Amino acid sequence: MEEKTKDDETTHTDSSDVKPAPEQRLTACLITAAFFGALGSSFLYGYNLSVVNAPATYIKNFYNKTWISRYNESIGVETVTILWSITVSIFAIGGLVGALTVSFLIKVLGRKGTLLANNALALIAALLLALGEMAGSFEMLIIGRFIIGMDSGVSLSVLPMYLGEISPRQFRGSVGQFHAIFICLGVFIGQVLGLPEIFGQESRWNFLFGFLAVPALLQLCVLPFLPESPRFLLMERRDEVRAERAFQAFLGRTDVSREMEEVHAESRCQNSQQTASVLELLRNRSVRWQLITVIVVMSCYQLCGLNAIWYYTNGIFEGAGFTKSLIPYITLSTGGIETLAAIISGLVIEKVGRRPLLIFGFSAMAVCFSLLTVFLHFQEQYSWMPYLSFVSILALIASFCSGPGGVPFVLTGELFEQSYRPAAFMIAGTVNWISNFAVGLLFPFIQEALQTFAFLLFVVVCVAGAVYLLVVLPETKNKTFMEISQSFSKMNGMSAQTQDRDMRDALDCSKLKELDGHTSANGLDTADVEMESSF
Repeated sequence: MEEKTKDDETTHTDSSDVKPAPEQRLTACLITAAFFGALGSSFLYGYNLSVVNAPATYIKNFYNKTWISRYNESIGVETVTILWSITVSIFAIGGLVGALTVSFLIKVLGRKGTLLANNALALIAALLLALGEMAGSFEMLIIGRFIIGMDSGVSLSVLPMYLGEISPRQFRGSVGQFHAIFICLGVFIGQVLGLPEIFGQESRWNFLFGFLAVPALLQLCVLPFLPESPRFLLMERRDEVRAERAFQAFLGRTDVSREMEEVHAESRCQNSQQTASVLELLRNRSVRWQLITVIVVMSCYQLCGLNAIWYYTNGIFEGAGFTKSLIPYITLSTGGIETLAAIISGLVIEKVGRRPLLIFGFSAMAVCFSLLTVFLHFQEQYSWMPYLSFVSILALIASFCSGPGGVPFVLTGELFEQSYRPAAFMIAGTVNWISNFAVGLLFPFIQEALQTFAFLLFVVVCVAGAVYLLVVLPETKNKTFMEISQSFSKMNGMSAQTQDRDMRDALDCSKLKELDGHTSANGLDTADVEMESSF
């Protein structure tokens, strides 16, 4: 009897030894994938947000010279304004087109394959933009901006999806923030290279656009040697061998049976093994509020007004009273503070959570825009007022990057299970780029009509976004996809009992009990639930 008890204890110990998930750590493979994935994707998006600022005057002069050579007369002021607005805003049109192709591309090429193929667009755009002046064609610049917009439209959807799927649960937010950090870094490098001492001269501005090829080539050199998303390989390609190798590379250990079985269990828990279409996602009641939340967050991400700051920074500072020779260096500080804030956000996101960062960011932006409006309104009456405007803009940028600048992309990947994720990112990307285009195209006219009160529109957007998130969004930090789904069950009109029954049915059909023989009092395998959250 005593011997039997000892055997039972040994079995119990062995079983419980299997239960805890191995301690996760950031591996060189995971960091390399995040770094070079973001370098050839997010970095280019951020770079293209700021790179048009410094050479704006030179590009307009080029448009005028080209017009004279073609038509033997100077270009009209209105025509220059229209051409320049198209050059700036067509980037967003390209982004929208790129976002609409994502669902098809990742189905055919996979996550990593799509990122690699996307570099072809960046290289073509770099050639068109860099050689447009030499060819005497402003059409090449406009087409190049459209193509690099397509590149950004694809990468802004695919990269967060890839990073979310290769990251262990404990680091999902931090690794996902590589996306935001490299957007900010791209903005900053665009400002640095646009300085008069580097490429910010009339004879060198085309090199600013030629630089687009460098990050694309670096990604092409490194990313082929890194694994595809193991979740994609296992759930959509049914390639167990490559999926196991990918898990081993990203996790830094040879025994990945736990993660393999976890993804198998998640696959069995899903209602459909096929990737859902956008129409199926829109019709599904069980994800209605997740979808509404993503649409609201992505709309606020663009309509909160930060792109208006980037596109027209020079004009804003000039109107605030700073001399033209000083503006490039003042603008440089904004990119630096943005990058710093994004890095800090990446370090604290797993401790603070997604929801507090978003709510704080939008609320702080509303305050900063309000102050900026007051300071700009009184700038002609007080000589020191422009400096307060400058401080407000720095605080505004830091507020954006503390949460709204990167968390929406992390959140989109977390709110949806695997089969709905591509469609969700396609919808999020579409909303993102339509909003981006609206700001880029309409803000100059809004600013002309409302003058210093133009930024009050962004105050309304930021307040509305913060209130919605406060009321609707649950915290997703450290939660499994099942737990996140249950958080929305009441709002989606699904009873908790239905959710529990579905979970039990899915878990009962799995073989996860081999890993832990213990069952909780309500009949739900606690080890199974724990395993679901390990990756």
